[in-house]
Amino acid sequence: MTTVDVLDAEGTKTGSVELPAEVFDVQANIALMHQVVVAQLAAARQGTHKVKTRGEVAGGGKKPYKQKGTGRARQGSIRAPQFAGGGVVHGPVPRDYSQRTPKKMKAAALRGALSDRARGGQVHVVETFVSGDKPSTKAALTALRKATEAKRVLVVLNSTDELNWLSLRNEARVHLLEVGQLNTYDVLVADDVVFTKEALDEFLGVRGGAQGEESEK
Repeated sequence: MTTVDVLDAEGTKTGSVELPAEVFDVQANIALMHQVVVAQLAAARQGTHKVKTRGEVAGGGKKPYKQKGTGRARQGSIRAPQFAGGGVVHGPVPRDYSQRTPKKMKAAALRGALSDRARGGQVHVVETFVSGDKPSTKAALTALRKATEAKRVLVVLNSTDELNWLSLRNEARVHLLEVGQLNTYDVLVADDVVFTKEALDEFLGVRGGAQGEESEK
């Protein structure tokens, strides 16, 4: 297991947490991660592009000039593709770009991406970004800089962490995600990944006193 320091809002070490090897130290499958990222980006495409064929362009019902005797090539409509303002041949039409990606493939790709970041020392854990009950972007950014100086940072919060969310949502270099939204693309596009302690516990499936109950058994 890899051990990572846990920092508080002032940047002081308050403890450490172990990153399980089965999640943060697996062999990264580059081809798999590429496939999952391509599928994710494809699913984000709207696919509403559309051009008109010669049958859909208004006008052109009349033959522009007679068939013979003009010395020009015969034409049947000014809306044919070779005319300016005519239809488009083999142009884009609305379509669904989404690809089917099994859940196990997505999970394996995410583990590979997180492992790559963890091996590079690019995974950090903080208790919180803001002390107190009032959101503060200035205080949150100060705490974030104590953890990492990276230009593009992915911050992972748990679903109920409204305080840290409100504090960091307006910062351009910070991308916020809830634990359930964590994905391969956002991990790879970020320079560093920062978890709050609660978010990491939720991601690893540790809730409440689950650890204590297991140890008692």
